[in-house]
Amino acid sequence: MNDTKLREDICHWAASIFERGLTGGASGNISARTEDGGLLVTPTGVSMGRLDPARLSQFDADGRHISGDAPTKEMPLHAAFYETRASAGAVVHLHSTHSVALSMLPETDPDNALPPLTAYSVMRVGKVALLPFFVPGDPATADAVRGLAGRRAAVLLANHGPVVASRDLEAAVFAMEELEETAKLALLLRGSGARPLDTAQIDAVIRRYDLEWD
Repeated sequence: MNDTKLREDICHWAASIFERGLTGGASGNISARTEDGGLLVTPTGVSMGRLDPARLSQFDADGRHISGDAPTKEMPLHAAFYETRASAGAVVHLHSTHSVALSMLPETDPDNALPPLTAYSVMRVGKVALLPFFVPGDPATADAVRGLAGRRAAVLLANHGPVVASRDLEAAVFAMEELEETAKLALLLRGSGARPLDTAQIDAVIRRYDLEWD
């Protein structure tokens, strides 16, 4: 995909995310790999509903900012996913309501924060690590992601929001949407005794689609 198309796609998906209320104000950020190994990144302090393709922040393959507006302050977080997951072609970070709420509940499992309620949560998101609270933009957040050694494609930042890495931009957006919908289900079903997928059911999905799950 050429850079012009990728710029347009980032702005398209960002506007869609904003219009559906998955992130508000100037919150949330997206990055995606370019053909030459660099990155296009949403700028800091700009609403995802009003991005200009020409003003996206561009980095070269060595991580140097070469054009566009100043990038999101969460750039170290994005970089940590690309460093630890060679397959990552895009990263999406939002402040979506239900995922943030799930990150605050004391019973949320730090190793598997998203209950395996549906086959699609297993297929598109996998296990989600819950990371501690960090001040937004703190490089320690990136260190925590590196500490996972690439074992998770998605994390919940406590009292902050979800981050998802995937093979390309569309897949990352779809995975983020699945994460948020599953978090919503988890909150709706809280205390109801609802049954998540059992181990055998999860294993069947993993085998059928050759998924990561540890």
